[in-house]
Amino acid sequence: MMNMPLASNLLADVPSRHHPIHVAMITQGYLPLLGGAERQIAALAPLLKERGINVHVITRRYSGLKSFETIQGVPVHRLPTLRTKALSSFMFTIRAIPLIRSLRPHIIHAHGLLSPTTTAVAAKRVFGIPVVSKSLRGGILGDLTRLTNGPLGHQRFQTFQKHVDAFITISNEIEHELIEKGISPKRCVFIPNGVKLDEFQPVDIHKKRLLRKELQLPEGPLAIFAGRLENEKRVGDLIQVWHLIRQQYADANLLILGTGSQEAKLKQMATEGVLFGGAVKHVAPYLQTADVFVLPSVAEGLSNALLEALATGVPVIVTATGGTTDIVRHKVSGWLIRDYESKALLEGILAFLGNQALREQCASEGRRYVLQNYSLINTADNLYKLYNNVLFQKVKA
Repeated sequence: MMNMPLASNLLADVPSRHHPIHVAMITQGYLPLLGGAERQIAALAPLLKERGINVHVITRRYSGLKSFETIQGVPVHRLPTLRTKALSSFMFTIRAIPLIRSLRPHIIHAHGLLSPTTTAVAAKRVFGIPVVSKSLRGGILGDLTRLTNGPLGHQRFQTFQKHVDAFITISNEIEHELIEKGISPKRCVFIPNGVKLDEFQPVDIHKKRLLRKELQLPEGPLAIFAGRLENEKRVGDLIQVWHLIRQQYADANLLILGTGSQEAKLKQMATEGVLFGGAVKHVAPYLQTADVFVLPSVAEGLSNALLEALATGVPVIVTATGGTTDIVRHKVSGWLIRDYESKALLEGILAFLGNQALREQCASEGRRYVLQNYSLINTADNLYKLYNNVLFQKVKA
């Protein structure tokens, strides 16, 4: 059994509230952009509404997007920014303050330790609104590292330490980083990302074959990568080893789902058997066709794509980074690459493709663990408890 982080006393049961709680969620991006944070917020919003939590999203306005619209019942406010990174963050905060005043939220929930938490804390200092901050990623590319290595990073973190009411952690790695920096364990609340268990489910072999035909996917062994096409995902390594995979499994195919800044470069690298599916709105049918899911990232927070693959009953090959080590045990619930290099990635894929019994065992245990610990309903319940407890403690203070 994996060691789950201990939730703080902020997650204790609280008396029910008879009035809705209004939450302003601040995030770098939102739908129709398809990143992990965006999809998690969108999936949680209706569940939170059922629990009496009304969500407004405050985000950046990117080219071609409206300044305001309602998406799937969620009001989305997009604020213009500038091209220069530092000025862009400053401008976002300046424009967000009057918007937050007009929305009058009970709580501000910042997604990310950088600009979103900076804006949330600025609003708290002006209006006294409680703030919870979620770190999206740990490690060398994580929120805390980027914050403290940036301009005035240590001063900003000290301000967060003073004014943030609760730090939401999604992995052991992130929790340990915050505690090492001086955050009290009582203010670190473990609320991992969740997955829609009713949507991501295994299918039998007959349904799998039908889905392959419907999605126009080839027969034979199929591996899937799903995520942003950025350098830290190391999709290039995956493409580079694929011709060696094909030497042993001539009909093996790799399906890459997602978009990003590296897309054109990766398509130029592609060899026979490498397919690109672009951004897809509904990932579940694709996962249901897969024999293996591969995630060779340098750094992760807690990958939604990984959770979805495990919930669908797909055996996974992942690097030992971020929240993956909280979930995946080597040759028990997946194939875990600890000392990463492209050779180890190749060996992991070949080992999994060549051992059906191991794949089935890992798929079964991985799905069981996600069902038990990473339900989206549990995430919504724990956020509800956290919001209520932060408000309750604020009133008592």
